Amino acid sequence: MSAVRAQTAGTGHLVRLILRRDRIRLLVWVLGFGALTSVSALSSKALYDTPRKIAGYGETVSSSAAGRFMNGRPYDVDNLSGIVSYELSSAAAVVTGLMVVFLVVRHTRAEEESGRAELLRGGVLGRHAHTVSAVSVAVAASLAFGVVDAGLLIATGLDPGGSVLHGASVTGIGLVFTGVAALAAQLTSSARGALGIAGGTLGVFFAIRGVGDVNGTFWTWLSPLGWAQAIRPYGDPQWWPVLALLGLAGAVLLGAGVLTAHRDEGSGLWQARPGRPRARAGLGTSVGLALRLQRGLVLGWLVFLVGMSALFGSFAGEVESLVEDNPEMAEIFAAQSGTLVDGFFAYTVGFMAVITSAFTLASALRLRSEENDGRAEIVLARGQSRVGWAVGSLVVTVLATLVAFALTGFASGAAHWLVTGESDRMASLTGAALAQAPAALLVGAIGVLLHGAVPRWALLAWVVFGFAMLQNYLGGLLQLPDAVAGLSPFWHQPQLPVEELALAPGGVLLALALLAAAAGLWRFRERDLVAH
Repeated sequence: MSAVRAQTAGTGHLVRLILRRDRIRLLVWVLGFGALTSVSALSSKALYDTPRKIAGYGETVSSSAAGRFMNGRPYDVDNLSGIVSYELSSAAAVVTGLMVVFLVVRHTRAEEESGRAELLRGGVLGRHAHTVSAVSVAVAASLAFGVVDAGLLIATGLDPGGSVLHGASVTGIGLVFTGVAALAAQLTSSARGALGIAGGTLGVFFAIRGVGDVNGTFWTWLSPLGWAQAIRPYGDPQWWPVLALLGLAGAVLLGAGVLTAHRDEGSGLWQARPGRPRARAGLGTSVGLALRLQRGLVLGWLVFLVGMSALFGSFAGEVESLVEDNPEMAEIFAAQSGTLVDGFFAYTVGFMAVITSAFTLASALRLRSEENDGRAEIVLARGQSRVGWAVGSLVVTVLATLVAFALTGFASGAAHWLVTGESDRMASLTGAALAQAPAALLVGAIGVLLHGAVPRWALLAWVVFGFAMLQNYLGGLLQLPDAVAGLSPFWHQPQLPVEELALAPGGVLLALALLAAAAGLWRFRERDLVAH
């Protein structure tokens, strides 16, 4: 027992430090998850308020391969509670998994990479204190997500017992990926590598579950996401998947603890490959360096965005049957002109545009992380001007954003072509997606402005993205006044392909983006560098 205490000495102090540093992040994650849960439940109740609509929904999703891939096997969709669970479970699992992955890696591997962990170990800290403290907070956050999920589902009128079981599935997924993130932090020596391993594991489990559900094979049971959906909280409740999730989480956490004792401080079990003896000529330019630093971020986001767009495109052929007995859903895709499928694509193009702006903002804020970690200072010490260095990074951001929009539109049209044989939408959807780019660039430019003017508050730019997502996803339900909804840059863009292309809104948004970016670069040139 004394050995365990020695290895975990100082854990309580680190837990308080994590809660102090992440108090805003954790609050935003919990509020965002609560909004996702409540809106999914309320919107499903509003859309499927008659037995005929519920029956129509069940028939549609049971025959939809795309629906099975995204949301799993349609258990118990012959009742409203089952529909809510089917619509919510997959998204809730992914959000919970991402939350704990970011949290654990930030307070383990990222702390070692920055050198702060070594500084703290100058005090009285055990070898496992950092891992145990990060895992403890992640476990508490997973429990909070489960409680919020169950409480909100009960508040919306769903069965209390089933809601508690649904919350337990959310917590179980959070615990599993807490262990995955802790394990990934032992394998690699960089925080980006650990995020890539843990996030990639979540994506692989999602894909394995999706393939198994589409084909009805055993692949579903190779993924903890498949176990969580087998709980069936509002049909034939099963507790064994919860126990299986807890067992897997315990095994992975135990493995992470063992690996922690077999590596040196600051290094991972997988040693980084030595670099080239001489750098390529392109790395001598600001654009080439930025492209090298951001290639992982860009490729990861492109794969995600193209996959999501292709799924939406494959859904389009089923829209007419989905809304056949549900006029409320038809109103969501209602268009002043064009077909119901056009209305569906206008909705999904706008939704994907907001998602793509998250990539634009993350790429633009790469300037902040390079400055905070001290790498910008090293580059600028070689005679590179600040503005030239920053512009090189922003050129990569703008080009990657345009490529992302073009690929999302093309992927959606191509998937629709493969499912229906109609190939005439690929060009129009590619153009419709590209037309949304100015709004996303404005979101990224706001990040540049905040980083240049008030670097401490640069992450507040995510509030703009959050509001745009809220307005896009819930605008119809919340009935926001135009003065409020107009705060989202995407609200001003025409809903292509059902509306006529208008260049003026995009031109104004692009001009605002240029002004914001220029102001941010001017302030960045004038102020002192910040390093943590």
